[in-house]
Amino acid sequence: MPRFHARIAAAAALSLVAASTVLAQTEESTPRRWRDPALPLLEIIGFDVLVNRVNRCCGTDRDDYAVSVGSIRRNLRSSWTVDADPFSVNQLGHPYQGSMYYGFARSNGFGFWESAGYAVAGSTLWEIAGERTPPSRNDMVSTAIGGTFLGESLFRMANLLLEQGGGMSPFWRQTAAAAVSPATAFNRYLQGGGPDTVFSSRGAEYYSRLQVGLMGNVQNAQGNSAASVKNEVQADFALDYGMPGKDGYQYQRPFDYFAFQATASTANAVENVMTRGLLLGRDYQAGPDFRGIWGLYGSYNYISPQTFRVSSTALSLGTTGQWRHQDWVVQGTALAGLGYAAVGTINSNAAGVDRDYHYGVAPQALLAARVIYGDRSSLDVTLREFFVSNVASGHRGGHDNIARADISYTVRIKDQHAISLKYLWNRRDASYPDIGNRGQARGTFGVFYTLLGHDRFGTVSWK
Repeated sequence: MPRFHARIAAAAALSLVAASTVLAQTEESTPRRWRDPALPLLEIIGFDVLVNRVNRCCGTDRDDYAVSVGSIRRNLRSSWTVDADPFSVNQLGHPYQGSMYYGFARSNGFGFWESAGYAVAGSTLWEIAGERTPPSRNDMVSTAIGGTFLGESLFRMANLLLEQGGGMSPFWRQTAAAAVSPATAFNRYLQGGGPDTVFSSRGAEYYSRLQVGLMGNVQNAQGNSAASVKNEVQADFALDYGMPGKDGYQYQRPFDYFAFQATASTANAVENVMTRGLLLGRDYQAGPDFRGIWGLYGSYNYISPQTFRVSSTALSLGTTGQWRHQDWVVQGTALAGLGYAAVGTINSNAAGVDRDYHYGVAPQALLAARVIYGDRSSLDVTLREFFVSNVASGHRGGHDNIARADISYTVRIKDQHAISLKYLWNRRDASYPDIGNRGQARGTFGVFYTLLGHDRFGTVSWK
């Protein structure tokens, strides 16, 4: 393959910023008086300088951040590589860094595609001038594209908090929104923080759920991992935004529908961060009892069930819909697509043999369903599968097959309070030339207190 030089990537990034402006001409955005093309660039540069200085001062590999004119020139001439930075840095830290780039532009009144262009430009700037190490193409995927998908979800959730409040006082509403999207809070402060700085949800139907509980092992095949905590406390938050079926709601902008989930754990801090949203598509109706949307979805996933971890940024074709009949409602999503993923063992006990993780092009699929009975209970089932191939894998062959099942049954106790029983199962089957075939599996069962965001478990009503 021909060498792809950083200076070509820098020119491409600038071109993408211009092209994304053309793509976004028909996209509705926040008030146009806030649109200052220079301000997001200055904020991105300032943020990169801050991240560089913090890592130079307090990071583990401080020399990597001793950037000089010479290192910038070398990176501009360098070909792009697949790096071996820690998994959590590349697959969680970089997407969050990209969401900040994206958020600086988005909260300045720019649309989705324009803000994505700024995320690409910010990621390119970091790869060339933020570190001494050669620029890496895997970071461009996770930072620019994964950061865009994550950034739009965070931007919308922060503005939903500001718009709806969730029963909180104005102070706590703004504090919570700032925690969700710091870039949005920063620019709202610069703009005066008035009501015209809040991005409208246009009345989108949404359903939120917060769960806190204890999970315990029911299956644990560690494989070559030395990491295992038998019991763990988890806090899980999930939000469905723009669910199909509401009369008059239109899917004109990317992520007018999206689903977001994040889980914190005492065992490994972050068990998962996952989001998927409709990029391009339309709604449809199949009879009086079924409404849905279909089209192209973008997704970012980070999953870490103690023994192994997988992360993917992908594009998929699929559909989301709702069917209802009397007291029964079924909501669901089906997706199939292609992404770029990383997968590997946590705390491998095969030192010197099993590299931390490997990359590859990854076909993947998702099936999700929520079966709702009146205002009493719901059964949620989500199945995911990733096949991480050896295509574009860098220096190592082999492949991984990852499967995940998340099953939760929730019963309302009183008002917004409920109890949930949850079973979570993850399996990895790996095959590599140097270590042969490996298998890892983990199954956990738990009991959770659940705070429901809405009545009827998110059922959308229509005429």
